Amino acid sequence: MIDAARRARRSFGPAIGISLVSLVLVACGGGGGGGGGGSGFFPIVPNNPPADGSGPPDNPAPPTVVPVVACADLAGKSLPASLISLPTGGATVVSATAVAAGDAGNQLGDYCRVRGTIQPVDPASQLINFAVNLPEKWNQKTIHFGGGGFDGVLIDGTEVIRFGPAGKPAPLALGYATYGDDSGHQSSSITDGRFAANDEQLANYGGQSLKKTRDVAQALVFARYAMKPKHAYFLGTSTGGRDALSYIQRWPLDYDGVIANEPALNYTGTRLSNVAVGRALYNNGGAGWMNVAKTLLVQKAAMQDCDKLDGAADNIVSNVESCRLLNAQILASLRCSGGADTGNTCLSDAQLATVRTIESPLDFTTYALANGVKRAGGYNILEGALVAGPYTTRDLGTRPVPANPATSADANMYVTGDQWVKYFVTRIAGFDSLTFDPLDPGSYAARVTEVSNLTDATNPNLAPFFANGGRLIMLHGLADEVISPNSTIDYYKQLIATVGQAAVDQSVRFYTVPGMGHGTGSFIPNWDSLAALEGWVEGGLAPATGVAVDAVAGTYGRTRPLCQFPSWPKYRGAGSLDAAVNYSCVTEVGDPLACPNLPASVTTYKGGDSFGEELRVQIDPATMAYTVTVDASLQRAVGTVRNGSLVAQGSCSYTSGESGAVFSFAPGGVLLGGVNAPSGGGFAPLVAFRNTFENTASPAVFNPVANIFNTVGVQQGTASAEAYAGAVRLRNAGTFQYCRSAAGSAGSFMVYDANCTETEKGYITYNTTRGAFDLRTTAPTGGAATTGGTLTGSMVIGLVNGAAVPLHLVRDSAATAGLRIFSLQQSLAAGAADGSYAMNSVKGESREATVAGSDFNLGGAAASLSYDTPVPGVVQSDAGRPGNFIFNSGVLGFVSTTGTNAALELGVRH
Repeated sequence: MIDAARRARRSFGPAIGISLVSLVLVACGGGGGGGGGGSGFFPIVPNNPPADGSGPPDNPAPPTVVPVVACADLAGKSLPASLISLPTGGATVVSATAVAAGDAGNQLGDYCRVRGTIQPVDPASQLINFAVNLPEKWNQKTIHFGGGGFDGVLIDGTEVIRFGPAGKPAPLALGYATYGDDSGHQSSSITDGRFAANDEQLANYGGQSLKKTRDVAQALVFARYAMKPKHAYFLGTSTGGRDALSYIQRWPLDYDGVIANEPALNYTGTRLSNVAVGRALYNNGGAGWMNVAKTLLVQKAAMQDCDKLDGAADNIVSNVESCRLLNAQILASLRCSGGADTGNTCLSDAQLATVRTIESPLDFTTYALANGVKRAGGYNILEGALVAGPYTTRDLGTRPVPANPATSADANMYVTGDQWVKYFVTRIAGFDSLTFDPLDPGSYAARVTEVSNLTDATNPNLAPFFANGGRLIMLHGLADEVISPNSTIDYYKQLIATVGQAAVDQSVRFYTVPGMGHGTGSFIPNWDSLAALEGWVEGGLAPATGVAVDAVAGTYGRTRPLCQFPSWPKYRGAGSLDAAVNYSCVTEVGDPLACPNLPASVTTYKGGDSFGEELRVQIDPATMAYTVTVDASLQRAVGTVRNGSLVAQGSCSYTSGESGAVFSFAPGGVLLGGVNAPSGGGFAPLVAFRNTFENTASPAVFNPVANIFNTVGVQQGTASAEAYAGAVRLRNAGTFQYCRSAAGSAGSFMVYDANCTETEKGYITYNTTRGAFDLRTTAPTGGAATTGGTLTGSMVIGLVNGAAVPLHLVRDSAATAGLRIFSLQQSLAAGAADGSYAMNSVKGESREATVAGSDFNLGGAAASLSYDTPVPGVVQSDAGRPGNFIFNSGVLGFVSTTGTNAALELGVRH
């Protein structure tokens, strides 16, 4: 064969010689066979399988092949139209340049850079520019790269793997022969649709240029190496993802494996959706247009309601379908009073209609697109998609009235839709696209379907591709703001319906990525998709759950499992929020407003607030009505009642009528909430328990709850709040003793010592009327006493899954009152307190906190943690959020060491 190629090379003239032509015809048969199926571990085939043969199939890399034709000899050669599968005017190599590994700026090794053209049939059509790169040490594989946007820019095949691992060389540098094209027209902008006014250019963009370029590229590969590739792959993203799918739907035998990232497969549906969004924004004098501030308001509301539905507050909405159930609630919270636009703090009814248009699918009832498609997926703007702000370069424009044609000052979504209407469908450059109804195109309906047949990649019958051993990896971000992931999900479901679940399981992997936009978003995955595909095709190792590394600058390096649709990554509740190992891929979808921790019937919780008030809180789960009753207080009358209704926010948290206090129901019957403060405005945080320790026996026995504890709390007078910390022992007889290393300091933790000098002593007795313990203080010197003393407060001992959580409600005087909560003075291991918390502070703030190993985040301030510091059971937070916390059965108490923050914050773990 090599001799034949050399003879053909000697016969090169204006065209490729006859001997080589015959060989080229053989070469055009495509890549090698596709590997088997099966399952295995993600994603890389070992280079050296275990000697005992128990590892994956032996799949050594093929030996490299050196060229038999010099690079320069390819220049000026041509390929006749007869050797290209689709009609063309033939192909010509314009240049063939040898690039040395040592050339300035070259990181791709030694290779032959070939550039050429494929001539059109229609003289009015532009030609196809193609690029082929032929390495000096070829690994016997080829990669075809797809395009992007409206194309028009040469894809030169020197790129790295899209969303590939950081630092991995480009495929060309690894020995692949690579190629791409400009889809048959030239433009400086990938949003320029004017090319589509020509039929051949439109057909080329729709996919025909891919086949033409592939035939020419494979001929050049064969011409240079005198052999065809063992394996051929196609990699594409966005329009390139559509290219990849379109190719295997039309020519299923040419490629062994395909990667389609965020594919624009329902291309026509996407453009119709673009127009629908434009009409919502700009019709009616631009009443529905939203500026960046309003768009960010929508995104913030969605993130606040849905971020924690996956168990982690990480600025990623992973539980998208549960979040979708909150659409009505989110939109209602955004509405301006009366529905008119009153500024950037709310949305008018017209603007809410725009959000619904972006969010909702388009359902076509009067006509169908290619392959019978009658739906275009909506965008997940209410489930974490970001169409404005720092995580994307796109927004809804800067003006309520668009130009004609639309420009970059207008909504990104509408710009491409406007170009599509003008040049793909009507072919009227001045057409007003706002008059084009996507649901009823009228006289243009047949043309829309015709264009759809040219450009869409929605044929679900991939059986021929699978039968040839073909393997497909699809990946789509659930926060994609350009190409709807819901259209890709629709296609995947139709694929299953057409070829069957078993065939799809054997040949397809479809990964959906929460937080990922269109190459943007709060999470951009890096993973080695090419290695996964090669291991599958060449080694029979089907990819399973992978690990994706975040490429976003501010969160670079955190990881998440790469879950196969329909599963999503759920935080397990312990360990670092940034480590994939602490997440599980799950498929559960539940009502995000449902709370498993709510009582089954009307229930009373017993506890108290930061002013030392002893409280009863009654909850009616049927109506979510609450009643807070004061049982003991020095600030207001006993029997004072506060009541209202709770409104679900998700994650077992509810808004209330208590000056912004959020009520949260935790496992084990714990309630965190707030009540309007007796003075100073705002709310006083409260904690209460469904079950409490009741000691009515005589003599009283406290053995079940007696122990040595750490304590944190607050001394809250009429004008100030001071953090409290220390150690306390509760004895079997009901006596107690506090110890502090430095009175009045938040750094007062110490190992309990019965001989401590800074001490308080006293005892507790059960009050059956109030269902709490009266607390009396006695002299700080001398032995423990169980008689006499001064009544200075009360104690509620919560029982959370059987564990005691004592709550001391301090009522020395109206000006000196407070709250202290206990946790055992014993070692607390990193990870034991991990989770997401609802927090209420004595400053009247309701916010979130997360604990993940040594990482702590409270209200957006991040800090590092040191466990058992300064004493066992206490956790110290560094300068990022200076203070300490204790943890007991899902209840967290944090005291700050700086006066600029709240002295005490109470929290419960979701």
